[in-house]
Amino acid sequence: MTTKSKKTKSAGRFGARYGKRVRDRLVQVESKQRKKQRCPFCKKLGVKRLASGIWNCTKCNKKFAGDSYTV
Repeated sequence: MTTKSKKTKSAGRFGARYGKRVRDRLVQVESKQRKKQRCPFCKKLGVKRLASGIWNCTKCNKKFAGDSYTV
């Protein structure tokens, strides 16, 4: 098993493959999509991504469509 270091973050799973710029771009996109976002209905932080473009608010339990990586 490979381990992720502090410097490579989530792209550490790829090791030395694919190039640094591509892995850095991937880290930026994944960190945006995985953090909790603000709900457009109840304005609270609690929206999580279910699939590409499908979001669910954990507070008001609404499911809605949005962008692929951010609400």
